[in-house]
Amino acid sequence: MSIDMASFTPGWSLTGGLVIGAAAAVLVLFNGRIAGISGILGGLLGKPRNDAGWRIAFLAGLVGAPVLASLLGQSIAPDIQAGWGEILIAGLLVGAGTRYASGCTSGHGVCGISRGSVRSLVATATFMASGFLTVFVTRHLLGG
Repeated sequence: MSIDMASFTPGWSLTGGLVIGAAAAVLVLFNGRIAGISGILGGLLGKPRNDAGWRIAFLAGLVGAPVLASLLGQSIAPDIQAGWGEILIAGLLVGAGTRYASGCTSGHGVCGISRGSVRSLVATATFMASGFLTVFVTRHLLGG
């Protein structure tokens, strides 16, 4: 195994993790809400609610931050070695998985584990194991 040192950015990674943690803490402390992206987006797609404002602002921040980073000269475009069909299928599988797991990686991994939720610990371990297995199968068994 080798590390692509040009893409190895521990400083930026630590900063990003701290910002994500701070955002999750602010949301739960001031709004009493968990920063689970699937739940935030799902709350906008269901029946009309009176809490759409903060949900839209949160999602706008998710989209706006990479746009701002790009404008500031940061390279943010990942090298995705898949076609649109594969990306669509992967997205649908992730969406189905968040429904079955009653939350997404951000809700379980960032917020649930920090609250000591056993369910979130199991869900996050399952997400990670599935990701490891998928990469192993596609890169080593299927010759990708």
